Amino acid sequence: MAEQKVETNDFANIDAHLDYQAVVIGAGVAGIYQIKRLADLGIRATVLDANADLGGTWYNNRYPGARFDSESYTYSYSFSKEVLDEWHWTEKFSPQPETLQYLNFVTDKFALRKYMQFGCRVESMVFNDQSNAWTIGLNDGRQITTRFIITGVGVLSTPTLPQFEGMASFKGTSFHASNWPHEPLDLTGKRVAVIGSGATAIQLIPEVAKVAERLTVFQRRANWAAPLNNGPISEADMAQIRERYDEIFATCARTPGGFEHEPDRRGFYDVTPEERRELWDRLYDGPGFGIWLQNFTEIFFDEKANAEFSDYIAERIRQRVNDPAVAELLIPKDHGFGIQRVPMETGYFETYNRDNVELIDGAASPVTRITPTGIETSEGSFEVDVIVYATGFDAFTGSFDQIDIQGTKGELLREKWAAGPVTYLGTTVHGFPNFLMLVGPQTAASNFPRGAELSVDWVTPFLEHMWARGYQRFDVDKVAEDEWFEHVKGMYEGLLLRNAKSWFTGYNSNIKGHEHGNMRYNIYNGGGPKYARTLNEVADRDYKGFYFK
Repeated sequence: MAEQKVETNDFANIDAHLDYQAVVIGAGVAGIYQIKRLADLGIRATVLDANADLGGTWYNNRYPGARFDSESYTYSYSFSKEVLDEWHWTEKFSPQPETLQYLNFVTDKFALRKYMQFGCRVESMVFNDQSNAWTIGLNDGRQITTRFIITGVGVLSTPTLPQFEGMASFKGTSFHASNWPHEPLDLTGKRVAVIGSGATAIQLIPEVAKVAERLTVFQRRANWAAPLNNGPISEADMAQIRERYDEIFATCARTPGGFEHEPDRRGFYDVTPEERRELWDRLYDGPGFGIWLQNFTEIFFDEKANAEFSDYIAERIRQRVNDPAVAELLIPKDHGFGIQRVPMETGYFETYNRDNVELIDGAASPVTRITPTGIETSEGSFEVDVIVYATGFDAFTGSFDQIDIQGTKGELLREKWAAGPVTYLGTTVHGFPNFLMLVGPQTAASNFPRGAELSVDWVTPFLEHMWARGYQRFDVDKVAEDEWFEHVKGMYEGLLLRNAKSWFTGYNSNIKGHEHGNMRYNIYNGGGPKYARTLNEVADRDYKGFYFK
């Protein structure tokens, strides 16, 4: 509810003493679209990005095998028919180079690069209560003033490394998978170690195995995975996709995860075991997240239903791995299928049938230290030339924690979020005026571009609302924030994922305080459509929960 209204609507003149009216942090999927919307409005804005060029996660993650696990055409921006008509995706699930090319294509088509500054790592953000503006401190010593900050820093953009003894002593080549060298790295004839078996490793391992002399996988925890079933998109296929774009995006807007995959509306127990098996066979052999998102909804909250389905997936894994003992090591025993984000794979399980691949079970033989020549476990030692740490990310809050973000009364955001994120609508935070987040913590988990467009398409009218009325500042009602947090927290109840060692729950064994049992409510589990309705209802009620002046 509005408390005060500035007499003039000439907001540009009011902000003339500031460097910018709005600053976007991050030139990835969300940041590109946000600067497009601001530029269309004639707002004096810029994008700051620490990388040497745009793309965000698709600029950084260049490891072999990196690609979408969302159908390419659902990962597209929907705001421009021209882009939809002009761009041809060549694969059902686009590889990283093509995805980065696409983001550059969109940026150049709309001449957005002139609004972007690269090599600009944000080190601090300080809000001034008197001027109602932010001062941003950069790694090059510059300070930038702006009325609004809009973050598009990504969900999985801050990599984490394990704390093994001796890591700095290794004489070979080592790096986190997300920091794969941009220059060509020839692994032919090399002895390679991959530590980790999450989504990144599952894409990476089959590709490394094709060229390495020896690949040793140090599995910390077994992870469920299912076939991606990728394939080419012909000109004829692409023409049909273009004709269906309206339908595609309408479907994505009504499905919980923002994909074309809609849940099976039949009750799990209303069909026979044979009918369940028939569905699962079809989904397992189909493309993408169908095996997860077109399934019976009971697998997400009913332990018996999830166990039956997990047994089915385990059976399919055993069929693909020649050595029964290795197959059992690859099948998780501590959680069921689908209660964590499901990695999609291409030939991952068959990779362990190769003579040059060895799997080390971290439960029986954990890594104890890194040596100058390799890796030691409790059961032996391994000499290697290259170590790839596929050890995950500090999800949702990690990128915020890297910056000294100081709101009112000197409060630091990382201190407020020490035990987990607390937001209003996943877009704003009490005590941090004029601070907006795109796809921030506690927004709906979804196909990322769909969530990004939803965020931008809500944030932009919100700012227009302020500019049209001459408001210089918004604050978030603490009661509204508390209510949202309790709402988000409550949605974890009843879901099997509440006990999962997942970045959905804030689990990360590499970070103190993120151990299993220290629940962090990172996502809104109500699904994209319900989340969108909530955002719209807040806007329709004169932005309930906000105070303006």
